Amino acid sequence: MIWKRQLTLQELNRMAAGSMIDQLGITFTQLGPDQLEATMPVDERTRQPFGLLHGGASAALAETLGSMAGYLASTEGQCVVGTEISASHHRAVTSGQVRGVCRPLHLARNQQVWEIAIFDGRDKRCCTARLSTALLG
Repeated sequence: MIWKRQLTLQELNRMAAGSMIDQLGITFTQLGPDQLEATMPVDERTRQPFGLLHGGASAALAETLGSMAGYLASTEGQCVVGTEISASHHRAVTSGQVRGVCRPLHLARNQQVWEIAIFDGRDKRCCTARLSTALLG
């Protein structure tokens, strides 16, 4: 298991209350030995004016998952900050919800790299993101 902090899904969702995570309707749904998952609705909060899931909303879901995974994989006294994010959008999503799955690509003493795959309601990949983080402290 890669997690150094032991939190439940309820605690993760409680931590997000009142933040942008909460405003976008992102909910942490699964915490496995080496992955973290969350869902986000595709609705008026996350669609662009043309009716499609906004790329920035996908990036926000990816950053949320990677940052929280980074926090879980850090030790007491460390702070995790994002240093770079990239996202490739593969297919449009217009309704329902998307599910993000975050897994580590590289975990080092001062740096982490996370891959976040985002799937539509039919379990088809609609976005692939990569988040790099630095561990401070």
